[in-house]
Amino acid sequence: MKFWQSLAFSEPEQLVEIAPIAEAAGFEGVLVSDHLFFPDRLDSKYPYSEDGTPGFGHGTPFPEPWAAISAMAAVTRRLRFATMVYILPLRNPLEVAKSVGTAAVLSGDRVVLGTGAGWIREEYDTLGVDFTTRGRRYDECIQVLRSLWTGDPVEHRGEFFQFERLSMSPAPRAPVPLWIGGLSKPALRRAARHGDGWIGTGQTPDQAQTLLSTLARLRAEAGRSAEPFDALVPLTTPPDADSLRRLEDAGATGTVSYPFVYSLGPTSSLDEKRAYLEGFGEQVIARMGA
Repeated sequence: MKFWQSLAFSEPEQLVEIAPIAEAAGFEGVLVSDHLFFPDRLDSKYPYSEDGTPGFGHGTPFPEPWAAISAMAAVTRRLRFATMVYILPLRNPLEVAKSVGTAAVLSGDRVVLGTGAGWIREEYDTLGVDFTTRGRRYDECIQVLRSLWTGDPVEHRGEFFQFERLSMSPAPRAPVPLWIGGLSKPALRRAARHGDGWIGTGQTPDQAQTLLSTLARLRAEAGRSAEPFDALVPLTTPPDADSLRRLEDAGATGTVSYPFVYSLGPTSSLDEKRAYLEGFGEQVIARMGA
């Protein structure tokens, strides 16, 4: 079982110093979140709270993920970086392929593109992208990204994107893993059919085990059971060795340490974060990690 630290909502000016601390503490990687902006008027409902209200708002920092990842990669050697999650169908896949591919090259192939469809309609409306077709755009984006990352000349004629024969350089030396986030039926089907992995949203061990079982069934139906597949399972309960072993047996490959705002409060110093990460490394990773 691998352990990842969520950096969601963290003070951006601390990220470059946090990354080597997490690496030294034994974390597999760190996770950064993604939103372009927070609308002044939000009518969209957050899908993971009972009242539809998100746990963030105006002033919550969402640094551009690939700039933040590249900066952290420059001061680390082993630590991996993933987005949890990048709103893929909101963007043009040629631009995404360039940003992610460059980050992969600069980091020595230590990046994962964790993706989601997004839930804030206002983001789509502001960029002039159709919110209702985001699922089909999502699938086409995945296809375009994988073709561009080969570095070979490719052309594309799709429902949403069309381009003549072209190639993109630099290309990643190894395929960039593409993980799918979410709990909906479309998200689970997309992960099973097209993803290199899946990202949960925070479940109890029993809930996570049910979702992992569903993923295993869907992957078998897609003929992909024998292919490598990561499953990152954030838990709403403190990690314990028995639960982690059961989840690993069910297909989980990693879990997530809470964002600092939940463990240390709305703001915290770098020294407080260092103490938290080192304590987690000693008390959890060293005892329960693979």
